Amino acid sequence: MTALIARIADGVSAIPAEQWDACAGGDNPFVGHAFLSALEESRSVGGRSGWQAIPVIVDGADGTPAAVAPAYAKSHSQGEYVFDHGWADAWERAGGSYYPKLQIAAPFTPVPGPRLLLRDSSAAPALIAALEEVTDQHKLSSAHATFVAPGQVHLFEAAGWLIRHGTQFHWKNDGYATFDDFLGRLSSRKRKAIRKERSGAVEGLTIRHLTGAEIGAREWDAFWAFYQDTGSRKWGQPYLTRDFFPLLGEKLGERVLMILAERDGRPVAGALNLIGGDVLYGRYWGCTEDVPFLHFELCYYQAIDAAIARGLGTVEAGAQGEHKLARGYAPVATFSAHYIPDAGFRRAVSDFLVRERAAVAADAEFLGQMTPFRRG
Repeated sequence: MTALIARIADGVSAIPAEQWDACAGGDNPFVGHAFLSALEESRSVGGRSGWQAIPVIVDGADGTPAAVAPAYAKSHSQGEYVFDHGWADAWERAGGSYYPKLQIAAPFTPVPGPRLLLRDSSAAPALIAALEEVTDQHKLSSAHATFVAPGQVHLFEAAGWLIRHGTQFHWKNDGYATFDDFLGRLSSRKRKAIRKERSGAVEGLTIRHLTGAEIGAREWDAFWAFYQDTGSRKWGQPYLTRDFFPLLGEKLGERVLMILAERDGRPVAGALNLIGGDVLYGRYWGCTEDVPFLHFELCYYQAIDAAIARGLGTVEAGAQGEHKLARGYAPVATFSAHYIPDAGFRRAVSDFLVRERAAVAADAEFLGQMTPFRRG
């Protein structure tokens, strides 16, 4: 390529959607202009959120972005799902300042995907170099690309970034035509347990799948109540604002799938999903009525139903959760990449990652033997 120019923009919203999406592609909605700009416009990021949007752009010879990265200056480590609090504590005890740091991520979203958004694949090294330069020039402690798509890990590794491994649980569609086809692959005991869970969870309830214009103000009001309830129990204060949800529906339309449980016409629980190129992404859940197994029904089983109906290959139901194993979700590896300029701090983190990686691999092997599928 001829001369490349790197720059920082004042938010994703400052970049024309068609230019951003020419780099992001259309398969993963969480790195698309619609999702990221909705976070900004709803003030879920920016302000005093601790997430300052500073997307890094490498322009091509034609003056338009050849590569972009969804980057944020972070003043804390909340909403990331790859935990580095121990690193922060160690660096602070050594007399350094861990914050601010640079985060390359889809905020509040533990979904693997591209973190180098490339219209021109040859611009990847320049984009990584630009991320390093932003870190160095602004005297940030480090840069972290979290939930990196497996196909991009080698790009960071080649640039000398440290690679961290993790585990999630995803459901794979092995050509199933119905949910019963999927159940047929499970052991008899697990099959009966799931059927019992499902029948008990939906007793007296109506389950509705809504997309696009089917999701109105009433449904968004209900879902906001669900989200607040989950947020207050899990992390104290919800990350996303009230305005984010209808704005997301407006921007993404038919790619938003809301699964509602209603009792006598009144919503009592809901799960919000985004539809990708070949993946159904389960994102947010909540309830105002405690019903045994309803969480599993809406977030896991109904998501499987929706994926089969749409011919999607995978359901990604969020971070953590070994309880997903019994419900047909299998362990898969996740990756993050870390740039640490200080040589001593880098050595300490590198040593930690070697030990952690061995433990993660052993745990994944053990978990892989606990799936409910029939053997042989």
